[in-house]
Amino acid sequence: MAIFHVIGLGSMGLGMALSLRRAGHEVHGLDLNPAQIAKLEEAGGHALANTSPLADALICVVLNAAQTEAALFGTEGWAGHLKLGGTILSCATVAPEFAKRMEAEAQARGLHYLDAPISGGSVRAAEGALSVMASGTAAAFDGAALALAAMAQTVHRLGDQAGPGSAMKAVNQLLAGVHIAAMGEALGFATSQGLDLARVLELIRVSAGTSWMFENRAPHVIDADYTPRSTINIWPKDLGIVTDIAAGAKLPLPLTETALAQYRAAAEAGLGLEDDAAITKLVASRAGLKLPGDA
Repeated sequence: MAIFHVIGLGSMGLGMALSLRRAGHEVHGLDLNPAQIAKLEEAGGHALANTSPLADALICVVLNAAQTEAALFGTEGWAGHLKLGGTILSCATVAPEFAKRMEAEAQARGLHYLDAPISGGSVRAAEGALSVMASGTAAAFDGAALALAAMAQTVHRLGDQAGPGSAMKAVNQLLAGVHIAAMGEALGFATSQGLDLARVLELIRVSAGTSWMFENRAPHVIDADYTPRSTINIWPKDLGIVTDIAAGAKLPLPLTETALAQYRAAAEAGLGLEDDAAITKLVASRAGLKLPGDA
């Protein structure tokens, strides 16, 4: 049994913490929402506090780079609550250069750092079946081994230092964000042609135009269920990271930039906290189209 601290018990972090508990580990979690901490406690975990025992590893599952740095190395940074030689698993989507800087900071403190962005969504997080795009030293992978065994179905080893893991996550987010935006346009277009959206999903999922995001998100639109699994607000951040990295490489990404503009428009229209399938609402609203669930 190992001791783990989990910072950020949102839709992904809570599932990861519960997966660690199922594997028999001692888990201490921190979140701004007391209800999320209560869910961890119901599973035998604990609220993370200054009196909590030092951890073997810390899993940081916060929103962005600023939150990651504050959670790890800020005034009350939790990296100080790791055992000497302990390991940080940093799971937020961040720029590769930021991941490299965090690795250097961790190493200066006698800690290991695994650049470990995740993919799979809240359901697979709860099942302990995530995909982890990881890069770091051999010692970082060794220090993260028990946590990864409990939380992940697949661990992709992408390099021996921080950076490649975050770069690969940016590639994934480019595709995922563009695919969701394309899903919204396709369903809007189908609606404009009087097609039944359930039938559209049935046919497209066995046709060349399908994608994992289409098959996963289209049912949310058909069911008029915009309960957030992944919110619209995630995409201005993640695609913004992609376009910033590309700008540094002097690489135009017109499709990504167009998708980014759509998510920003959706957020400005008040859809930011809804499921990202709500990008379809933005498309439909521009032509006065009614989607399932609309009066």
